[in-house]
Amino acid sequence: MKNTIFKLIFCLVAFSGISQMHKVQVNQGADGTTLVINGEDFMVNGMNWDYFPIGTNYSFSLWNQTDDFIKAALDAEMGLLKNMGVNTIRTYTGIQPRWITYIYENYGIHTILNHSFGRYGLTIDGAWVPVTDYRDEKAQTLLLSEVTALAKEYKNTPGLLLFLLGNENNYGLFWAGAETEDFPDEEDQRQAVGENRGRPMYKLMNDAAKAMKEINDAYPVAICNGDLLFLEIIAEECTDVDIYGTNMYRGISFGDTFERVKNEYGKPVLFTEFGSDAFNAISNKEDQKAQATIMVGQWKEIYANAAGLGKAGNSIGGCTFQFSDGWWKFGQTDNLDVHDNNASWSNGGYSFDYVLGQNNMNEEWFGICAKGPTDARGLYDLYPRAAYYALKQAHTLDPYADGVDAAFVDSHFNSIQVMDAMLRARGDKAALGGGEKIRLSNLRGEFTAYNTGGSLITTPETTDPENEVYPDQLGFDHMESYFVGVEGNPAPGMRAEVNVNILGNVATNPIDEIFYENRGRPLKVKTATGDIVTLNDPNRVQIYNAEYEWNAKNFDLRGFYRTGHYHWAYEGDVFNMYPQAYYGPNIDIYNGEISGVEIDGKGALDGLKAAFGPQLWWGANPTVLMKYQKNLLKWTVTGIYHRDLSTDLEYDSSGRRVLDPNQLTSGVIPAWPTERASIALERKLGNFGITLGGIWGGSPLNGSSFQVYNDIQNAAYVDKVTSDDNWGAKAKITFAQGKFNWYAQGSYMGLVANGGADQTQTFTGWKLKDSGSGNMTNVLSGFTYLAGNLQIAPNFLYQKPLVDPMPNGVAAPGRLRNVIDDPFAVRGGNRETVGGEILFTYDPTPGTWMYEWNNDLVEDAKFAMSAGFVFRHLPTTQDAHIGFLANRQFFAFGESAPAEDLWEAHTRIVSKLSPELGMIGNFYYGTAQGNGDSDRTITRYGGDVRMIYKNMKLVSHAKVNDWGPFDYHRDFNLTFPLQLMLDLSTSLGKQDWFGLPNTQIGIRGTWRSLNQYSPRFSPNSAPEFSQTPIVSPVGFPNGTEWEIRTYVHINIGK
Repeated sequence: MKNTIFKLIFCLVAFSGISQMHKVQVNQGADGTTLVINGEDFMVNGMNWDYFPIGTNYSFSLWNQTDDFIKAALDAEMGLLKNMGVNTIRTYTGIQPRWITYIYENYGIHTILNHSFGRYGLTIDGAWVPVTDYRDEKAQTLLLSEVTALAKEYKNTPGLLLFLLGNENNYGLFWAGAETEDFPDEEDQRQAVGENRGRPMYKLMNDAAKAMKEINDAYPVAICNGDLLFLEIIAEECTDVDIYGTNMYRGISFGDTFERVKNEYGKPVLFTEFGSDAFNAISNKEDQKAQATIMVGQWKEIYANAAGLGKAGNSIGGCTFQFSDGWWKFGQTDNLDVHDNNASWSNGGYSFDYVLGQNNMNEEWFGICAKGPTDARGLYDLYPRAAYYALKQAHTLDPYADGVDAAFVDSHFNSIQVMDAMLRARGDKAALGGGEKIRLSNLRGEFTAYNTGGSLITTPETTDPENEVYPDQLGFDHMESYFVGVEGNPAPGMRAEVNVNILGNVATNPIDEIFYENRGRPLKVKTATGDIVTLNDPNRVQIYNAEYEWNAKNFDLRGFYRTGHYHWAYEGDVFNMYPQAYYGPNIDIYNGEISGVEIDGKGALDGLKAAFGPQLWWGANPTVLMKYQKNLLKWTVTGIYHRDLSTDLEYDSSGRRVLDPNQLTSGVIPAWPTERASIALERKLGNFGITLGGIWGGSPLNGSSFQVYNDIQNAAYVDKVTSDDNWGAKAKITFAQGKFNWYAQGSYMGLVANGGADQTQTFTGWKLKDSGSGNMTNVLSGFTYLAGNLQIAPNFLYQKPLVDPMPNGVAAPGRLRNVIDDPFAVRGGNRETVGGEILFTYDPTPGTWMYEWNNDLVEDAKFAMSAGFVFRHLPTTQDAHIGFLANRQFFAFGESAPAEDLWEAHTRIVSKLSPELGMIGNFYYGTAQGNGDSDRTITRYGGDVRMIYKNMKLVSHAKVNDWGPFDYHRDFNLTFPLQLMLDLSTSLGKQDWFGLPNTQIGIRGTWRSLNQYSPRFSPNSAPEFSQTPIVSPVGFPNGTEWEIRTYVHINIGK
């Protein structure tokens, strides 16, 4: 019995000790307020901490990685933090309790756990709502359920210091996003927002604090407010909140903050964010001295206003912003591997680089440590700046220690020598590098071996030197391709990079015969004397891509060559006149070219953008575009002007348009020269969005002739383009409210008033979209409805050309129109179509939405899926398609595919079972037509699957009765009965879903069966100048072709 009682007493004592160990409270004393942990006063020497490798953004989560990865990251960074005297980190929800405990037990560092409290939007009823309305009952219920669940999950977590609600959510009442911008200055508007939207938010925060402390009273609850805005409302509504947390950027001094909070609210002050960027917007270079000087001054005030030192006595510490630079902060989704120095807001408190009317706060440079490159595992090193060393000395002070008074604090901070800190940081800066004027940015070698074979194919066993055809033989071959990149940084804010490709041997036997390196194949040319000479080493060295940037005071300039650019469709370009120029692997496969310059105005030129160059997008004419956007009377008004530099039309003796041979080398037919302009008006009215637009374009084609078919007379006659054909208009309306979203739009586009294909996404991933083509009227409408995690989305399209296509078999001199010889043609973009689709999407994690461009990378659901069915009623034929022969000569087909109804079912599955294991699959089944003159409608099906497990990657596809990999396969309706491919590789580092350059070794197998519709099927072979096979393919079994490819890629750099 005694033993039992003893054990019971021991358990009670132990439990009491554990409970006390986790007790954090706010203590109000005669000489001020302190934060107390287990009876000891605690000054928060805090740091805003996160972990984002270069090239990632907010979609990356450290806590979704493997345990080994997390430990490696924490051990590297927590050691640095402990070394500088940091005892607390502030981080957001997502961190599991065990990692809070790991940090505390191994490094003695506490954690402030921050719930954003709807700051960046909420998922309500499965639908993402980007701006939280705290008056909404559903939003209130959701937020309270989230924070109470938080209080339960983290109860008795060793190392947890307190809960923090929000992140300057009062600013979020004005702003729609997470990126920092200036908010309105009108005091009346501020107060109205505070009363109408702020007061309900603060009341809800107080309700949350009460609910959390009822569940878990071991930790205080703080709010995170932006500066002192709406402090009077907070004092009235947030009586149960324990601590006033504030993000405050006033420069070296917090001014009257301590006294105001003490007198108006009576709660202790915790500076949840403050600091300085380390970039000087005037000198346009890093400024470690200014950053360190300001941060030392800020911490001096925080310590001086601690309890017992004779001042306000309500300061309990702060969290410096931030530990390392955030390379994603400025654009958030763009230039993630570029350390932008664009200032995004203005603040006069930072006098070292403040100029009236100009931005000076550089979001990507707030780290007291610079961030190093990412290694093969995805980790990185940090390189402390001067502020790190200065604050290390500052944090040796304990303001609650015996003998510390105001004079002691002054003396302590006066002893901190910023210059000494700068000298100590020089070694770290030198170790980081990156300050070189010129450096090797990329070094890559790709070594590939091919083994090919097959049956009933025309590919010879050995090369026939008299017959130039590819693949030219069966058996073995090899290829080497090298890439060397050089980056120059001639001045702050200016960067240039060029990558050069150097060829070794070029394989001539790959069954996919079109690829980037095939430019180096032997080339036969005719000399002036008529002799044929073979050039065995043509184009061995070629510029692969290049880009440059210049960030100046009033503009940002970007130049590109084969690196691409984004579109303007979300910036008022409702007619999509400036298309994006990212073509994935196709730009290499077809040796495409894009080249030009973009300029974005800043300051007085804000709202102005321009682009010009010889080929801004693939196949573009030398051209210039200018865009200006401005808000007028609550409407966003955008004007765009586009003019090709040469609008003259030139014809050869046969009447055919003369094309620029430089553009033809890219494998596309350039558009007719044009001049056009557009205006767009956009506005939000509650849940409704309205877009109106007008376009004028195609005037250089006025007076051009074209044929029109008269079905009554069964004959063609000639008409001409007039100025009336230059005009077009578009209107769109959207409605978005929670579970239900709807849109409708329509357009009228004159014969030559061409825009571009819709590059935006309206609500979901529909396939039926506006093509933007001229010679068309169209109407589209669809809606989405959310039932739990399932979205149901029907969509409808009707489009009809103003002038119908020429029919097949029209009597001469009639012919099908085409885009070379005629000012317009009827093709897929304006072919008469009645279309409908239904799209189902199951996505339990809408924060990583299924249809985002980078979903392959960021999707975090264990299972997400989309499934759709598309039907197109096509009652007419089309005009002629342009085909390319093997020697890249082009021609217009004499006929087009017949009228037909086409359909397709498609699905996409994404599964990220763990940080180390993921799978993505795309599958389809349906009917389709070739682009050229074939009247054969095919029924095709297949899919592709990609899997990553640790450093292993598998890529595969299976296709039945489908076209081959190149455009000409569909042009000539060339299909294979069955196509199989399997690629297995392993990498030194982390595998990538996008197939970016990596150090890896792998093997790929490709197998195809061939029949009478397939290229290289030998029973189809015909003698030169004949269309008739030597033998009939009837009765022959299917042929085959296969390839086994082994490869080693070595990559250093980007």
